[in-house]
Amino acid sequence: MCGRFVVGSSGSELVGVLRVDVVGDDLPQPSFNIAPTDRVAIVLDSAKTEPPTRRLEAARWGLIPGWAKDVGIGAKAINARAEEVENKPMFRQALIARRAVIPASGYYEWKTEDGVKTPYYIHPADDEPLFFAGLYEWWKDPAKAADDPSRWVLSFTIMTRDAVGQLGSIHDRMPLFIDADYADVWLDPTTENVGDLLDATIDAAPALVDGMLMREVDRAVGNVRNNGPQLIAPLS
Repeated sequence: MCGRFVVGSSGSELVGVLRVDVVGDDLPQPSFNIAPTDRVAIVLDSAKTEPPTRRLEAARWGLIPGWAKDVGIGAKAINARAEEVENKPMFRQALIARRAVIPASGYYEWKTEDGVKTPYYIHPADDEPLFFAGLYEWWKDPAKAADDPSRWVLSFTIMTRDAVGQLGSIHDRMPLFIDADYADVWLDPTTENVGDLLDATIDAAPALVDGMLMREVDRAVGNVRNNGPQLIAPLS
């Protein structure tokens, strides 16, 4: 699974890499300890225009489906098992037309040995941006006025698959990685056979694992109140 991750650069720096057309207001600042319910910059293709408009927008981590009564349900949907999303009511409709890319610098995973959990930081060896395949939803808060723009909440989930290679030694799951070139394919809201798209994305993810580095880091990362580049520093 992926329960904490790092975005060490400004979201606006991704405009060229992912060919973003519109940058949203109030994007989150870089963070070295992003936790569930935090706001994160995500990339999505809006089908309201022809061709679709690629947007970089701030979103809440933890998918909130349109039928939810409140935002609380999102805390239970920070990850979505890629092998199951087609059959899960929580994710099925988002998979069809609301796919997202979540840019990151790296992420944390905890290895458990003899009951002791040790955090590791996992990131691309070349320090280029890392991209997770995800899903997004818009949720309308019924408690707010119809003319209040803040009543609309954009949320997302990070998809995962079985871990392979070196990452399998730490945890049995890993984020569903994609590369920048494949983002165009994943984001396209006009894709009709999403089952084939999903299968291809799951199959392609392991190819990116060999380009990852991982190192043990300080247990301070386990406290969500801690933040800063010292969290990803290698232990002395």
